[in-house]
Amino acid sequence: MSSKIAPREAFGRTLVNLAEKNENIVVLDADLAPSTKVTYFRERFPERFIPVGIAEQNMIGIAAGLSTLGFIPFATTFACFASRRVCDQVTVSCAYPRLNVKIVGAYVGLFVGKNGATHQALEDIAIMRSIANMVVIEPVDAIETEKVVEFACEYDGPVYLRIGRDPMPQIVPSNYSFSLGKGVLLKEGKDVTLISSGALVEDTLKVADNLEKEGISAKVINMSCIKPIDEEIIVKAAEETGSIVTVENHNIIGGLGSAVAEVISEKYPARLKRIGIRDTFGKSGTNEEMKKKFKLTVEDITREIKIFLG
Repeated sequence: MSSKIAPREAFGRTLVNLAEKNENIVVLDADLAPSTKVTYFRERFPERFIPVGIAEQNMIGIAAGLSTLGFIPFATTFACFASRRVCDQVTVSCAYPRLNVKIVGAYVGLFVGKNGATHQALEDIAIMRSIANMVVIEPVDAIETEKVVEFACEYDGPVYLRIGRDPMPQIVPSNYSFSLGKGVLLKEGKDVTLISSGALVEDTLKVADNLEKEGISAKVINMSCIKPIDEEIIVKAAEETGSIVTVENHNIIGGLGSAVAEVISEKYPARLKRIGIRDTFGKSGTNEEMKKKFKLTVEDITREIKIFLG
């Protein structure tokens, strides 16, 4: 796959393909179908498409009810509304009874067009991974998104999918197979391990190339499955490199960095640097403006890692 494809585009098309074979798949939309790309589903299966309007909390309740009747509901909206706004409904109506509801949050982290701070989900991973019974996944590219959506359809239980807005190059191999709770080694290295997910994986690989030019060998891991997280690959990386850097499009409190910190603090203590949004709200702007504002450009990340390594 040479051209860049947005994960949300892959999500919308994969859902239609799966629904062709599985009549139990239904989609609920909180008035954002063009953005989440479930317009493809609406066109193909209008009778299985449920528009709830701007009523996300009600949408989760409807999805929970549908799941008890044997349906596989995909409740779709922006990530900020799929986490902050519906936290209680997700906890009580979906996670507590462990119902088969798939919650899809698109437009994640800082990269939401120019919708601004209120629409930037910088704490959705923290919210969702702290809820018992929830699975939390952020696929990196179109191929992984397709495999993750297939997994979500087969998995019996609540899943939160964090789906990126913008086109991404192919990161995982063409023969990729998603496994719950498993990270993917993208590049070997011996001096430091870089762990990322979603939109910043591409930049993290570029950072590794920059470090290589300066004689620093960086291992790179795509940690798309944030809960359950791959403890084995993290511990192995800590043993082999001694230093770990997490790079995330999320608050460094409660997200990927926190998840990795929890593992190494208990299993194999190692030096850790968390790179992401440092406990602040976002701003309105383009992706590149956001990266510059919050020091998440390739150059910024490279410099931070060099300082960290001394």
